[in-house]
Amino acid sequence: MTIEQIYHIYLQHSSIQTDTRKLQPNDIFFALKGDNFNGNEFAAKALEMGAAFAVVDEAAYFTQPDKMVLVDNVLETLQALALWHRKQLNIPFLAITGTNGKTTTKELVNAALSAGFKTFATIGNLNNHIGVPLTILGIKPDVEIAVIEMGASHQKEIAGYCTIALPTHGIITNIGKAHLEGFGSEEGVRIAKGELYDYLRANNGTVFVCNDFPYLVEMSKGIANIVTYGSKDADYTGTPVAGKALLGVEVPGKIEFIQTKLTGAYNFPNVMAAVAVASHFKVPVEKIGPAIAAYTPSNNRSQVMQQGSNTIIMDAYNANPSSMKAAIDNFVGLDSSRKVLMLGAMMELGTDSVKEHETLVKQLQQYHWEAVVLVGGDFKKVNHPYIYFDTAAEAQQWLQQQQFQDMHILIKGSRSTGMEKVLG
Repeated sequence: MTIEQIYHIYLQHSSIQTDTRKLQPNDIFFALKGDNFNGNEFAAKALEMGAAFAVVDEAAYFTQPDKMVLVDNVLETLQALALWHRKQLNIPFLAITGTNGKTTTKELVNAALSAGFKTFATIGNLNNHIGVPLTILGIKPDVEIAVIEMGASHQKEIAGYCTIALPTHGIITNIGKAHLEGFGSEEGVRIAKGELYDYLRANNGTVFVCNDFPYLVEMSKGIANIVTYGSKDADYTGTPVAGKALLGVEVPGKIEFIQTKLTGAYNFPNVMAAVAVASHFKVPVEKIGPAIAAYTPSNNRSQVMQQGSNTIIMDAYNANPSSMKAAIDNFVGLDSSRKVLMLGAMMELGTDSVKEHETLVKQLQQYHWEAVVLVGGDFKKVNHPYIYFDTAAEAQQWLQQQQFQDMHILIKGSRSTGMEKVLG
């Protein structure tokens, strides 16, 4: 069966599912494989549960020819189907990648664009080789602008996603130290993320560039259409208002001031990206600020919460050397004399891991804290004067015993350390 024929089926049953636990009647089930599972084994069950069709790639499981499609490779078919669908959509496709802030920027941009357009954006952080095609296949005919988040942990990954999403516009949020195990170095990160610029340069696309990051200005050279944003010397400028747990942004002109629900001056470029994109697409200016201000972060990303008299900054979705440094720098600048840090280890740093944890400890030692708690990973291999626990559960018990009052507490760490558990 050709992709065009499968696309005809998709048009009649345009909801795709790869997990039988989330299956709804009339979905098309794609039997993907992983290191520890074989989706083909669940194809018959998917049909029993009400799936309209199941796409499989092993003949042994092709048991119901009237409701099954046998292909050479289910993942490649999913990606090819997404590309076919993409080619039917004559709308702007904005791709977002970068080391830190991808998901937050995507959500802010989507919120701002939604004030003027019917938009569709990546759900959560489904930004990998499965998430990107699933996002594209979720776009309905009435959508006017699509926002696609792209993650990467090795070279040529972003380039591959671009051949499926065919972006017309792009943002690289920043370049920092993350996934060094796969990229090898920060320069390797720059090359990998820069694949988005490479695609847009070759295809007459438009990029939104933060002028506060000289390396992005340098990387974007040669691209025909560049829209800039930042704190100065840009098409769209603003100023972060520091000192408070929640970020405020002053934007000269008709927007004036945006009081966000995000923590951290490190989110300033993300807010300005949303201002620049929405303004470029001519969203009514009086709607941009309120749309950004209304966005509420979730899933332990840049969240500020109160527990009694204590202010909790929960930024525990992920961590790498760049985001850790930014979070600590921001925490230092908060207008509070009583501060506690609870930091989980950083992962996927390869041979640089111990050195990066040592660098982080040196940064911490420059300041006075009420307490510092380090959890797991290579923090165990570093000499430091702070409290150490192997698990977030142990850190939680410690926190419960302290009975802090009027304290600011920063909680951050790589996803696998589960630092959100510190709050119970």
